[in-house]
Amino acid sequence: MSLITAEQVVLDLTGADRHAATRTLAERLVATGRCTDLNTFLADVRKREETMATGLPGGIGIPHARSAAITEPSLVFGRATDGIDWGAKDGPATLVFLIAAPEGGGEAHMQMLPKLARALMKKDFKAALAAATTEEEVVRIVSDEVQLDAPRATQPPAKQEYAAEPGERHTEPSAPAAVSTATATATATRRSLRLIGVTSCPTGIAHTYMAAEGLENAAKAAGHTMIVETQGSAGSKPIPAADIAAADAVIFAHDLPVKDIGRFAGKPTVDVGVKKGISDGPALVARAEQLVAEWEADPSKAEAHAAAAAGPSSGLTSKVEEGAGTATKVRQWLMTGVSYMIPFVAAGGILIALSFMLAQVALGQQGAIEIVKYGLTAEGQYNITQNFNPLSLTSWAALLFVIGGASFGFLVPILSGFIAFAIADRPGLVPGIVGGSVAATMGAGFLGGLVTGLVGGLVARWVSGWNVAKGVRGVMPVVVIPLVSAFITVGLFITVLGRPIKALTDGLNSWLTGMSGASAIILGLILGAMMGFDLGGPVNKVAYAFATGGLAAAGTVTDAPQLKIMAAVMAAGMVAPLAMALATTVRPNLFSEPERENGKAAWLLGFSFISEGAIPFAAADPVRIIASSVVGSAVTGALVMLFGATLRAPHGGIWVVPLIGNFLLFLVALAAGVLVMTAIVVMLKSRDRNLEAVDASATV
Repeated sequence: MSLITAEQVVLDLTGADRHAATRTLAERLVATGRCTDLNTFLADVRKREETMATGLPGGIGIPHARSAAITEPSLVFGRATDGIDWGAKDGPATLVFLIAAPEGGGEAHMQMLPKLARALMKKDFKAALAAATTEEEVVRIVSDEVQLDAPRATQPPAKQEYAAEPGERHTEPSAPAAVSTATATATATRRSLRLIGVTSCPTGIAHTYMAAEGLENAAKAAGHTMIVETQGSAGSKPIPAADIAAADAVIFAHDLPVKDIGRFAGKPTVDVGVKKGISDGPALVARAEQLVAEWEADPSKAEAHAAAAAGPSSGLTSKVEEGAGTATKVRQWLMTGVSYMIPFVAAGGILIALSFMLAQVALGQQGAIEIVKYGLTAEGQYNITQNFNPLSLTSWAALLFVIGGASFGFLVPILSGFIAFAIADRPGLVPGIVGGSVAATMGAGFLGGLVTGLVGGLVARWVSGWNVAKGVRGVMPVVVIPLVSAFITVGLFITVLGRPIKALTDGLNSWLTGMSGASAIILGLILGAMMGFDLGGPVNKVAYAFATGGLAAAGTVTDAPQLKIMAAVMAAGMVAPLAMALATTVRPNLFSEPERENGKAAWLLGFSFISEGAIPFAAADPVRIIASSVVGSAVTGALVMLFGATLRAPHGGIWVVPLIGNFLLFLVALAAGVLVMTAIVVMLKSRDRNLEAVDASATV
């Protein structure tokens, strides 16, 4: 039977919320005999929704579940003219697909999800569904795009499935080899493979582990074994060398550079972004199967891959999505620069903070002021190279200060260099880093680094695209591109852009320096709300980038307002996971069993300044959790600014409390925000009239 019939189409879907709408859709499955127990199936769908909301950008909802109440893989389509909130950040869903699979039908379930996701990315597909006038027309549109595949052993994946994926490290077979490749692929799928993988995401723990679970489930469904190394915000446990050596293929689903990537040299490798690991696990596993077959047929590919992985291009990486919109690409360029800058901020900030602590012990209350006089070229007793005494606490404080200051000196050049790198790859490093150094020298600071990074990257990419004579191509990367791009970027900045950007930077610093009272509280309120809004998403990262960038402008000043901003941002980012941990502790009956387990982990994540610890809760109940998070985080941000707490470290959470100025008041502000958010969450969830359903799901 087909996945969808005319009886499984609702062209005027309505409902008070997504659960009511899901019931309407599920009733169609009962009517067609594909669902034997409506309440059991709805409970399975609800349980899945509690794990993570199934709304997609662009007005899409895809509730789904495997259930013992379902007799065969099925789709139900609903079109909601007024839209229904399905948990997506960009608004309500107007096109909804309910995906139902038998409890043992994991393969069918996992086939439908990626197929639907890919189809729903096509504008003409969504437009056709929106314009359809009859149920039969919807059935035809959907059936053309979403069909279950034949068994893997008899129908190998189409070559074009991932041929265009950026960053994939393999070579497609030539036309004459197509027949032998297909035969080899079928052979490979008849035996169990040993697969290994790496998943990572720059901010979201959820994406890292969801991708790992998706890959593991897909491998298991295909009859293979798989070990995944999760390189998320909570750290990683490396795959043992013996398992890597025994592996048949590797799957990278990552948005961060793979740590120690040389370990995987010589293995067939599928390399995609982390989102592909979540939505397209079966297709990635199928691609790995095909690569194993190709490499077994042509052993020279292993040697070529090992040489490429060991070459100069295997180090620095930037995961900028191909085909993304302009605004998205600009954000990804900027965040690439920030991600490479943060280690310099962390090292420099912590060393300077430790220096000030030792100086106050050695020199008293004026120690932090006195220690800044030391340097590599300072006169007399302040020259640390000539007067270092290993038995003197002051000398050690001065040494820490000088090293920390040197690290801070790289902030703007590194930021600029890796923004340019994200745009133009390696050719962008020279104009970006040189331009950033000039921007720092001119006093244009963080804003100057942003400009030189963008200009340098765009110029380098433009020069790289020149159509030059064959004899010149060899010197383009090492002579022409760096020479021309650096000259244009730096020359333009010195003569045209530098002075107005310096004036803007000076104005911003003057405003921050003069900020006090109500203005400081309002700024803390805004930054705190941004940190609590999307929990590691774009808005959160804008606030974090503003704070870490400000550390560069703060330099070695002990009471700079930028240090207060950093403290406010970090405290606000700790509120949501800690509040959800507290809420699940004081009112466990308001939460499902998975949420209570997530609450236990959220204590450590919150104390470590990992905002993503609250994502599972926000995904299951976005309106109430995000609203509560914004209020609680805003309270904490405002109080930190009011209390004047300061911080030089860009990360670390509770573990860097000794480096926080006015740390007791910092803790008071954090506790206040956590209590406010906890109270709001408990109050809002207690008003849920369907508490019996919540309690029932909590015992599953």
